Amino acid sequence: MNIHAQWIVGFTDGEGCFYVGISPSKSMTLGFRVIPTFSVTQHKKDIKVLYGLKTYFGCGTVYEGKGNDCVCKYRVADQKNLFMKIVPFFEKHPLKTSKHLNFLKFREIIQIMARGEHLKPEGLDRIQRIKSLMNIKYVDIE
Repeated sequence: MNIHAQWIVGFTDGEGCFYVGISPSKSMTLGFRVIPTFSVTQHKKDIKVLYGLKTYFGCGTVYEGKGNDCVCKYRVADQKNLFMKIVPFFEKHPLKTSKHLNFLKFREIIQIMARGEHLKPEGLDRIQRIKSLMNIKYVDIE
């Protein structure tokens, strides 16, 4: 599948997600693990698109829905690939919707992690504050 950068931007605006999970972990000094993830979801009939993204970026995993699960997902969770491939791509090719704001917060968290600051209480607190501002559904009340 031959896909281009601007197509990826539009597709990500519609079907992509920048997410940061923070979960308890006994193996981490602070007791928490920060798990940033870039993902794109699609119906399994269009799974070729997800494999196209995997080929384009040269990283990530495609999870295929099993049985009655019709949802498939392309996912990049490796910190190095997020820092070296995903973030630079969306810096060079900005998203066009409000998802760009989530990307900017996601990028900031990736940068904090690249500096190792997530391993210190202040860094983890900063990540939690930034995360709390991501993926918020804004309601327009008149």
